[in-house]
Amino acid sequence: MKVIGLEDTIAAISTGATGGIGIVRISGENSISIVDKLFQSKNKISLLEKKSHTLSYGYIVDNKTDNIIDEVLVTVMKAPNTYTKENIVEINCHGGIIVLQKVLELVLNNGARLAEPGEFTKRSFLNGRIDLSQAEAVIDLIQSKTDISRQSAVNQLGGRLQQKVTQMRSKLLDMIASIEAVIDYPEHDIEQDTYNDMERKTTEIISEMEQLLKNADRGKIIREGIQTVIIGKPNVGKSSLLNWFLEEERAIVTDVAGTTRDTVEEYVNIEGIAMKIVDTAGIRQTGDIVEKIGVEKSKSYAEKADLILLLLDSSHDLEKEDKEILSFIKNKKTIILLNKSDLEQKITAESLKEYTQNAAILSVSVKQNKGLEQLIQQLKNLFFNGEMITADDGILGNVRHTNALYRAEQAMQRALTTITTHMPEDFISMDLQQANAALGEITGDTVDEEIIDRIFTKFCLGK
Repeated sequence: MKVIGLEDTIAAISTGATGGIGIVRISGENSISIVDKLFQSKNKISLLEKKSHTLSYGYIVDNKTDNIIDEVLVTVMKAPNTYTKENIVEINCHGGIIVLQKVLELVLNNGARLAEPGEFTKRSFLNGRIDLSQAEAVIDLIQSKTDISRQSAVNQLGGRLQQKVTQMRSKLLDMIASIEAVIDYPEHDIEQDTYNDMERKTTEIISEMEQLLKNADRGKIIREGIQTVIIGKPNVGKSSLLNWFLEEERAIVTDVAGTTRDTVEEYVNIEGIAMKIVDTAGIRQTGDIVEKIGVEKSKSYAEKADLILLLLDSSHDLEKEDKEILSFIKNKKTIILLNKSDLEQKITAESLKEYTQNAAILSVSVKQNKGLEQLIQQLKNLFFNGEMITADDGILGNVRHTNALYRAEQAMQRALTTITTHMPEDFISMDLQQANAALGEITGDTVDEEIIDRIFTKFCLGK
């Protein structure tokens, strides 16, 4: 892999600029000497003389004007026992964007360059401290929405997935080495016992892969949440339902149809399940150009959603627009909420059977907070078979990991066929090598530079 700019010393602000303390982080061979030009220690000792992982109190001083910029604590960490396996210096400043930017400016003027998004973590990966799955866990940890998603990211950062992938690749490499030995020395044919042994090992690896893939959907939900869209005609209680989830008046609720003109998006934590809930504009025929845009946007969100919450006003007969919505979402995972159950009922679960076969149907009154506990249980039933979820379910929650593992599993299935039909050794080796390469993409051993760059662009500066 071609590594560009790894010899540079990089710097960035690594904390939010509004806190009480802000950190400017510098990494690279020259990081200590660069900061030493700017730092005046109280005890007059140079940072170059400091032991690794020590903290020094003093001032950052503009080395051209001798003006004191800030009173700071400077942490010196020497390679290789650092996050990037390079020399790292962290300047702990008083919080505030002006101070942080001035300190960063001085560091850049004295030989560092501004780090790209995620470049500190990228260097940690490129220098072999962590693998690619662990690097991705850093951003998962930052973006975690629930305690379960946080713990899942911590597990991955600790190498949980890496260990499983490494074990499978080790078994594969042993098999490949044995087969390649036979190919190199054709006078030694593979015996029946060898075929039986390869079949057993291949079946074991396939079983391990299938077990990981089994929980892939759970892992995705744990990390990203359930993409949930609330849809229905205007004035059926969609915004009230969103407010109930949030336990606050986030969306405007009135008796005027069409109040919600655009989508309202919020994350909520439902008993450990993260849900990204989108309250959409009411779907109906309208001449209002603004409302019409909102309606089209609602349909677009519904197309991509993991879950549809369809609200129907059960105190009114099913209308043409209701039927059109039911037709539109018939192939989506849906929970139908018959709202306003405290009023006389005109729509029942029985009357909806001709329009939907698989959707769960619940009678609720959002206004009076009735029946909504059923909704929580139904969510668990739909996505977790009613079971408790744990961080262990999230070991494979990244779409990239899932796709790579699926391709590896397919290659192993092909290998099993070639083994059981006693096909030539080079065909068996080819299938096993394809599986090994796909697994290597998860940890970053066989992935190309373009994909690596794309992954790290998702990081923020300073991480």
